[in-house]
Amino acid sequence: MQKFLRGFGYAFAGIGYVLKTQLNFKVHCLAMAFVILLGWYFKLSTQEWLWIAMVCGFVLASELFNTGIEVLVDLVSPEIHPKAKIIKDVSAAAVLIAAVTAIVVGLLIFMPKIIAYAS
Repeated sequence: MQKFLRGFGYAFAGIGYVLKTQLNFKVHCLAMAFVILLGWYFKLSTQEWLWIAMVCGFVLASELFNTGIEVLVDLVSPEIHPKAKIIKDVSAAAVLIAAVTAIVVGLLIFMPKIIAYAS
């Protein structure tokens, strides 16, 4: 059980590292906080909250994987190498796809509410 609980410490240390070193992760966290406030204001349904939670988790997990991959590439290939660049670019592209997906879901959920509020 102690080993299991220690695993949480490692996970939180990883989140702490990313929060300290990765601007994009901080931006994603701020965007998530804004979306949560907006969702609270517009009184989202349970189904809408589930979609928001899924895409937020998707984006944050993608950013964590991206950071891990970048650190690993830097470790095994400290010199500039074309394949290292491809690995980093593809990893960053995964985050971009996750973020665009989150934006689309957010627009589908919030635009009708914003339009109804404005009229």
